[in-house]
Amino acid sequence: MKNFGFIRVAAAKPLVKVGDVDYNISQITELVTDANNKGVKLMVFPELSLTGYTCADLFFQSSLLEKAISGLKKLADFSASVDTLFIVGLPLTYRNALYNCAAVIYGGEIRGVVPKTFLPNYNEFYERRWFAEGVKSDASINLLGKDLPFSTQLIFDFADIKFGIEICEDLWVPVPPSCEMAKAGADIIFNLSATDELAGKHSYLLDLICQQSARCRCAYVYSSAGSGESSTDLAFAGNCIIAENGNLLCSSARFSLNAQIEIADIDVELIRNDRRHHNTFRDEPILASDKIVAIPSSFRHTDFSNADNSDIIAYRNVNPAPFVEKDETMLRQRCEEISSIQAWGLAQRLKAIGCKNAVIGISGGLDSTLALLVTVKAFDMLGLDRKNIIGITMPGFGTTARTHGNAWNLMEELGVTPLEIPINKAVEVHFNDIQQDPEKHDATYENSQARERTQILMDMANKTGGIVIGTGDLSELALGWCTYNGDQMSMYGVNASIPKTLVRDLVKGYMIGEESQKVKDTLQDIIDTPISPELLPAAKDGTIAQKTEDFVGPYELHDFFLHAVLRHSFSPSKIFFLACKAFEGVYDRETIKKWLITFYRRFFSQQFKRSCMPDGVKVGSVCLSPRGDWRMPSDASSALWINEAENL
Repeated sequence: MKNFGFIRVAAAKPLVKVGDVDYNISQITELVTDANNKGVKLMVFPELSLTGYTCADLFFQSSLLEKAISGLKKLADFSASVDTLFIVGLPLTYRNALYNCAAVIYGGEIRGVVPKTFLPNYNEFYERRWFAEGVKSDASINLLGKDLPFSTQLIFDFADIKFGIEICEDLWVPVPPSCEMAKAGADIIFNLSATDELAGKHSYLLDLICQQSARCRCAYVYSSAGSGESSTDLAFAGNCIIAENGNLLCSSARFSLNAQIEIADIDVELIRNDRRHHNTFRDEPILASDKIVAIPSSFRHTDFSNADNSDIIAYRNVNPAPFVEKDETMLRQRCEEISSIQAWGLAQRLKAIGCKNAVIGISGGLDSTLALLVTVKAFDMLGLDRKNIIGITMPGFGTTARTHGNAWNLMEELGVTPLEIPINKAVEVHFNDIQQDPEKHDATYENSQARERTQILMDMANKTGGIVIGTGDLSELALGWCTYNGDQMSMYGVNASIPKTLVRDLVKGYMIGEESQKVKDTLQDIIDTPISPELLPAAKDGTIAQKTEDFVGPYELHDFFLHAVLRHSFSPSKIFFLACKAFEGVYDRETIKKWLITFYRRFFSQQFKRSCMPDGVKVGSVCLSPRGDWRMPSDASSALWINEAENL
């Protein structure tokens, strides 16, 4: 079974007794055993965890230093009984100087030693009293009878995962060593730390770790000293924090009197795909001579594929709505920011071309509603009269009283110029011209209506000296769920990078600041209306008969697929695996597979519509503009992806 590029890591905070190496080893082995039983492959402990960080001048005592060495041997012997690589901190003597070090232990051996690069010697810290700065050269240290790599710039290779190590202050400097390690190939950075607690420091620390993982496009696993460290002058409350590519995966509770462990499943494939995509990350293909990176090759490469695939990401949450912020407060802020970006982009376009008029088709559906709200906001930004926005509702064969009423009410209440231009007669004349049977409800029947509406909008724009505002969204562009040279075309598409799952929330965002209760009620009813192009006749009771998701599939699935394809370049099998986890209990495996195949078929076959899509502002990390984010031949073969999806 494939593991899809995931590896399980842990940050641990053991209980310590300052200067009691035997006790500290017992705590470390207990946590490693627990982690090993949970499938953890890589694990980090706090700074100087063998002795305790707060030993102060006891670090000068030869008895403590010798005990640390013998304790290290005990840990090495113990490591032969587990399949977890772990990293511990201890003081080590090298060439008549003492170093604050991290030792990497696995398979009965010490694999390498990393000394601390930057030693804090300010305020409450005075590490230079005891320790020397780390060695950057490609040195070696004789430890337990073996010459081992000893450098601040080691990259460790373990089961095809590369990782580097920082120690506490190394993270806080202007250019942390992890920046160089990441560019040299480290997927994961481990940090052994002893961070004291100060008011306001914890939130800064979380931001710092997340930002460094984002800057280095890596995972960052951080473990800090806690219960048992001396409180003579400082409080060490313990922190186990794991971040990945800017996202906080988990964080332990502070001020716990118990040992703690935080576990996460890191997506190394996601990290590597992101690095390949962002070419500025690889602008130093050859490391200079003063940036030697030693890569120990003696690790036993173990196949960590799980017999039970369901356990691969047991310690990882998969967000079923990757485009939507989960926190309500953050969501409101994000929606306000996105709507401002949309409106600003349109305002700049209107200003650049000296245009003071806009034409927009209003159907009473979500997309055209959002586009109208954005256009109103842009006109308000420019100080233009809302009456210069011409909203046109164009009822056709499938238009229902509900959507027609909502469209008209919204235009009137927002103060734009409302027009109604029915299309039935014009389309019937066109059917007669091309000899289309009006009772044959095929693609010609539907697309003729879409193109008639676009013709009206374009001609009205010419007549009034305005521009046509496009309403189509990102999800429709991905699936090609639009009529070529119909609703696919406009003069500026304000929703071009807005996925369908986000449209509802953006409309809700407008509701929050709206004073008119009638506008709020109308917007709420639009949100509650089933998504439909309304191109087929309504049901006998007058309700919508043609529901988009019945045909193309649930948009929440397609937006999940789209994000995984464009943002992370995942394979169909990995996307399927993640979707099954994200939508467990909502959709069964066969349903997910069915719509995944549909997604790939439509995504490839409909590229020609995206190759000539109108201008439209980008608001997030995913976009399909052929001028920016996505360039693909319209005749590219989908066979590779479809075959993999069909054989799931």
